[in-house]
Amino acid sequence: MMWVYQVLDILSTIEEAFCLYVISRCLCKEFRFQPKISKYIPPIAEIILTWSLTWLTDLGALKMWIVFIFVVAILKICYKDSVYQIATVTEVWFTVVVFLAEPIFFGIGYWLYGNHQIDFLEGQAFARWELYVIGISVRLLVLGMTYLLLKNFKYKMQIKDSIILTAVFLIAFVISFLSTFSILNLGMAVDLMLYISSGILSAIFMIIFMYAKNILYLREQEQRDKVQIAQLQQQYAYYQDKFKDEERIRSIYHDMKNHLLVLESSQGTDVTHKMARELRSQIADYENYIHTGNDFLDIIIRDKAEKAREKHIDFSSFIDFNGIDFIEPLDISTLFGNGIDNAVEASEKLPENQRVILVKAGKVQNFVSILIENNCSDEVHTDGHTTKADKFLHGFGISNMKNAAKKYGGTCTAMQENGRFLLKILLPAAGN
Repeated sequence: MMWVYQVLDILSTIEEAFCLYVISRCLCKEFRFQPKISKYIPPIAEIILTWSLTWLTDLGALKMWIVFIFVVAILKICYKDSVYQIATVTEVWFTVVVFLAEPIFFGIGYWLYGNHQIDFLEGQAFARWELYVIGISVRLLVLGMTYLLLKNFKYKMQIKDSIILTAVFLIAFVISFLSTFSILNLGMAVDLMLYISSGILSAIFMIIFMYAKNILYLREQEQRDKVQIAQLQQQYAYYQDKFKDEERIRSIYHDMKNHLLVLESSQGTDVTHKMARELRSQIADYENYIHTGNDFLDIIIRDKAEKAREKHIDFSSFIDFNGIDFIEPLDISTLFGNGIDNAVEASEKLPENQRVILVKAGKVQNFVSILIENNCSDEVHTDGHTTKADKFLHGFGISNMKNAAKKYGGTCTAMQENGRFLLKILLPAAGN
């Protein structure tokens, strides 16, 4: 009969290691070694240690302390995350495999077997084999529910959050240790209230953990908002400076044009007249260079067109913003500047003969329509997210544009099809 307990214990240990693998993959973010090494060493090491302590020593419940300290150490070796993050990972793992699971299946054991939950084999106390089977099933269920809570966890624990969690965890740990010690070291069933207390504390632990998760999310969102605002302000300031430069150029152009007209009509040589006409013809191109009907938008389009040409991108724009004066300059910068920047970034990844950007904007019936179209590779995502590694500092363009469009009761959508990426912004015209 001993072999049955050995097999069940091995299965239970493997399950515990699998729980450690799942939870560490959700909560640990920075590998210290190659991903495969960092991911698989902790669960494998936990299996070896737990099996050795169970079958090669008489420590019984005392192994809980050793396993906890060992898991913290091995996770810290394999991951670069902070000690607070690593401690939280271990605490969540212990809560799942022990504090939440054990009160459930031992509660079932009390209901089914009363005080006859302990078997003695070769002088050792074991929980009934049926409880092992129930425990394995319950633990899988708890792990599944926990995974749903953790699969999108992207935050780093702070010390003050970790202290609160650890305080609750240690109380639950001590209670669970006492109950396990009574069974494994003293060979006696414990009061059901110990398991109930441990279960309540573990539930409190998970509630605090989820609360901390939400707080961390809000902190990160606040930081994102600050970064976005700083980016928008910087971009806006840049175009304001460009706008001032444009005004100076217009003034110089106006004076130069008049001087050349005077020079051309004055008495002088044919060569002088010819040079004046040629110069006036050349600067006259300025009058035909991208006029959208909005002086601020002119600056943005000219700036982006120049950058596109530097990167050997065929840039075309058909924009009529005459009479469209309800969109604030900062929002014009957000809608057009970010949209074209994304198109330029996507175009740079293509061969030069495929680099094409088309911008169309104007009033269509009772709406202002903005379309930005470009060729793209498969790396560009339809949700507008960047493929760069640092997703925290990049990928804000689409969200900023959506916020700007929403401000005017409009929409911003992105779609990719057949190697073409299309960004469409639709705003209700003011007064409609």
